[in-house]
This record gives sequence, structure tokens and C-alpha cells, in this order.
Amino acid sequence: MTAATPKRPAVRHPKGWLRMLFKTTLPLRFWSKIYADPSGCWQWIASLTGRGYGVFRVGSRRAHAAAPRHLSYAHRLSYESLVSPIAGALTIDHLCRNRGCVNPAHMEPVTIGENILRGNGSSAVRARQTHCLRGHPFDSLNTHIRQDGTRHCRACDRDRCRRYYERKIDAAAELSGGDSV
Repeated sequence: MTAATPKRPAVRHPKGWLRMLFKTTLPLRFWSKIYADPSGCWQWIASLTGRGYGVFRVGSRRAHAAAPRHLSYAHRLSYESLVSPIAGALTIDHLCRNRGCVNPAHMEPVTIGENILRGNGSSAVRARQTHCLRGHPFDSLNTHIRQDGTRHCRACDRDRCRRYYERKIDAAAELSGGDSV
């Protein structure tokens, strides 16, 4: 264990970490950078990217052609070492929503599209919507999908067109001197 500081808590290794250490190719240097918090996450306490993902330098200290040094994401190293290799088209989804977590039990390999839809971004929020802002359901009869892939409520579109048409009639009536058209 290392001494705790305000920025770096005392290192608490996950249960059974010694057994995992001998089952994997991850060095002791990797395990010393993990803090097991009470929520079950294995928090990466070393270098983080700007988006909050842990990074770990892999390779020998003296980089040479046979084994060059490179940075890898810590969560991907953890998953690949403790569970299985990640297929080329898949990405890792943190089920705990903690980007600094390296616990493979909190990760699942999924496609990029699935990962985006599971998140909290605007496209994921819109995809989960079942009704428009005025309360009309997004169902097969009431939903129009435009060429850019956005969904629009047909009932709201009808109301918008009706209001536009009424404004045009009122404007034409004002121009003609109050006569109805």
C-alpha cells in the first residue's frame, strides 16, 4: 500500500488480485495503479486522458524494433488480459458509466453504435423517446423519418402546416383590404 494524498487515495487492490496477477500477463506495475472503491469499480489512479480513460505504457523501457513502447487504454488491457481478446469492430462499454474503471466485470464489448445508444448523449436520448414534445406517440402511423434519419411527429407537422396556412390567409386578407379570400 502507498501513502494516501488528497489527489491519490491509498492503493487498495481488488480481492484476489494476486491470483489474477499470476493468471495474466499484466505486470505488477499495472496492479499498483488501481484503487478498488466500495462501489466495486477498480479506479485507475495513474495517467488519464482528457476524457477520463486510464492509459498505461506497454513495452520495455528501452524501446527497440522488436518491442516498441506504446500507450494503451488501461480498461482494454484489463479486459483483454482477464477475460478475452476484443474483436476488431467492437469497443468497450463501461456498464458502470465510470470511464476510469478497469474492472472487467463492469465492461462489455459492443459495437460503436450500441455503445452510443446506451450512453447519455443527445442521439441516445432522442432514440429512447417514445413521445414527441407535445405528447403524441412515436409509432409507425404518427412518425415520419426524414432523409437525414431524424424522426418527426406527423400530428405536430400537420398542426404546424395548418398554422402556417392560416397566417398566409390572414396576411393576404390584410393586403387586400380586409376582404376574405
